[in-house]
Amino acid sequence: MGKVSKKRKEALAKIDSSKAYTLAEACSLVKEVSTTKFDASVDVCVRLGVDPRKANQMVRGTVAMPHGTGKDVKVLVLCTPDKEEEAKAAGADHVG
Repeated sequence: MGKVSKKRKEALAKIDSSKAYTLAEACSLVKEVSTTKFDASVDVCVRLGVDPRKANQMVRGTVAMPHGTGKDVKVLVLCTPDKEEEAKAAGADHVG
């Protein structure tokens, strides 16, 4: 095993491995212990206690990113000719 650096020893001294931290405590501890000079990412693992093989216990969801995905949304409406003006008024980009 490699040698443990000074910063790593300081970080390990601040963390109590037997304690279960709350989300707010864990976030502040991660920011305090981080030694990188860039914005690092954090992985979160959650034990939900469900069986994904059973249909009634499936876990699905979506997350809205704070700045979006970076793609512009375009709306295409396929309708009858008498509804074209109504679709354009509703904000459709292309009507046909």
